[in-house]
This record gives sequence, structure tokens and C-alpha cells, in this order.
Amino acid sequence: MLLFAPLIAPLVAPLVVSLSVLQAAQLPVHLLWGEAGHRITAQAASAALPPDMPQFFRAAAPQLAYLNPEPDRWKNRAEASRDQALDGSSSPDHFLDLELIPAADRARALGAPDRYAFSEQLRTRGVDPAKAGALPFAMLELTQRLRLAFRQWRAAPNDTERAWIEARILNDAGILGHYVADASNPAHTTIHYNGWVGENPNGYAIDTRFHGRFESAFVQSRVKLVDVLPEVAGRPRAFESLRPAIVEYFLQTHAQVERLYQIDKASPFNGANTTPANKAFAVERLAAGASMLRDLRWTAWVTSAPDPLERRDPR
Repeated sequence: MLLFAPLIAPLVAPLVVSLSVLQAAQLPVHLLWGEAGHRITAQAASAALPPDMPQFFRAAAPQLAYLNPEPDRWKNRAEASRDQALDGSSSPDHFLDLELIPAADRARALGAPDRYAFSEQLRTRGVDPAKAGALPFAMLELTQRLRLAFRQWRAAPNDTERAWIEARILNDAGILGHYVADASNPAHTTIHYNGWVGENPNGYAIDTRFHGRFESAFVQSRVKLVDVLPEVAGRPRAFESLRPAIVEYFLQTHAQVERLYQIDKASPFNGANTTPANKAFAVERLAAGASMLRDLRWTAWVTSAPDPLERRDPR
């Protein structure tokens, strides 16, 4: 059951229009979760925001939907051919191949103070951090940035500076949405991200079109915003601590890896697939992403009151 119906109703029309504009533009569908999946996640998250969220943020739903695919736009071949710095530094934020970390070491690794300490732990195990990924840290860092920006917004001395801070809030919230959406897709949590690798006793798909078949071709063709809206969790959560919530969300998604392949084996994902089980799985994952995105944004807002004990580094 979807709560906040009065909030959702006025938002659905512009959100559907935004999705229609996207489809009319015929944007590339080979990107991560595809443009459609990313925008649906963002639109559903905005529609489920509590009315106590700042009005400027609630009114920015179309902008937040536009920004959700933004990190995929950074994957530009022409730019990378000039210099690979951007692509090389940002690509690991889209995934974490969890199997590369032994199960007994995962809690310690994901509890590392920051992404650099996490990378160092991976290196000590002979794992290349760039190949392993850092998705949970991308979500955590951006949510912290968002909370800090909301805190600055609350304390802004005048309307001019408040407007500048709002621009920063919307950009960070939009980029955060991308990584939360990525983390709702099991293929972004595993070494089996584009076809099953290694021992394969169950005969799962091994084609290197697997990733795109599911998250781009199928989602764009078969899933609409109206499918996802009713499945978004009704009650927003304000997390006491960000990291445990983010890690739990990531691990819950990872637990769906084999189920994704089982569904694909029974009825392969593609743009022509009409099997109900395939659609239900995609809708479930997109709704999970929208729920988490709404909750992280809500947490950033409600926990952004100034900290009287805050100390600043004098540097």
C-alpha cells in the first residue's frame, strides 16, 4: 500500500511527462540501469517524499530525475580518449564485486574508515581496488555531503546564499540517486555482472549481453513509472547511522544475484519478454532503489540540524 497519496498525485503527471520526453529523445539504452531505470527510480523516490521535506527539494523532482543518470554520461569515449582520469576514477563507484572479498573479511572491509582504507585492505588481499569497485562508499560519501549541505542551508544568512546552497543540494542529491539505483541491481554487486563466470553447474546465462538485456532493453520496454510507484515502501525511514543501513541495503541486493539468473534462465530478459515473473523482479528492484533513495535523502534532511559540538579543522 502506498502512503503519501496526496503528495504523489500532483507529481505523477509531470513525472510521466518527463519519462515521455526521455523516450521520445531515444537516448542510448546500453548504460548502467539504462536511462529509463534511473529516471524511474528518481521519479518514484521524489513522489514518496514526506511533505515535511523542504519545498524547493520537492519541487525539483524533474531536475532530480534528469540528474540520476548523470554519472553514466561521464562515461564518454571521446573524453576518455583524451584522458582517462575521469573514467578511471569514477567507474569503480558504480559497483562492488562482493565475491572478491572473502565472506569472513567483508564486515571489516566495509567498515573501513574511508574508501582509501578500504582500497588498502583490498590490496593486502591481492585485489585491485579499481576492479573490485567501491559502490557502498560512493553512497555513503554523497549522503554525508547532502546532510552537510542541508545543515548549511538551515544556517544560510540570506536568500542569495541559500539559493546557492540549494543548487549544491540538488546536484549532490541527484548524483546520489544514481549510485543508490545502481545498488538496487544485483548485477552491480557481483563478479557475475555480465554473464555467469567460473563454475556454472546450474547452466546460467554466460553471454556478455546479459547486463544490458536485463537493465536496459527489458526495463525500457516493459517497466513504467506507474508499475513502480505502488511498490515503494510507504513509511520513510530516518537512519540512526548511515553506514549500517547502506551496507545492509547493498547486501540485500547481492542476495538476489542467483535469483536474477534463475529468472533469466526460465525466461531470458530482453525487450520482447512479457513474462510476469521477469517484470515483477525488475519492478521490485527499482522500487527497492526508490525506497532507499527517498530514505537516504530524508535522513540527510532530518539529521542535518547543527551539531553544537562540531569542530572544524583549522586548515
